[in-house]
Amino acid sequence: MVERRRHKRFKVRDGAFVVLMPPSTKLGQIIDISSGGLAFRYLSMEERSKEERSNNLSNLDIFLTDNSFYLEEVPVINVSDFQIAGKFPFSSITTRRQGVQFGELTHNQISRLEYFIRNH
Repeated sequence: MVERRRHKRFKVRDGAFVVLMPPSTKLGQIIDISSGGLAFRYLSMEERSKEERSNNLSNLDIFLTDNSFYLEEVPVINVSDFQIAGKFPFSSITTRRQGVQFGELTHNQISRLEYFIRNH
């Protein structure tokens, strides 16, 4: 398998989450992050629509549950979204993994993102 990523991915500590907005709101736990994007897992109760599977431009917030870091309105483009585990027994809930690429970031967002990668 050929690695296509241009940026090295780093695992993040427990307690690192994202909130992704439009077309729907998702709360997910960050799996890994780089200066070019990140991957997160989230619980879903529905099939993904074609609209959500496409490369829509969205915004996400990155935060730590201990309130020591918060970065808001990071522009992202969806690059992948797939089921990573079977359904919970007797439930329609599935665990999914979504990968996003960062869009055009402000200088402040770049600086804060670099801080997050170095320290968390």
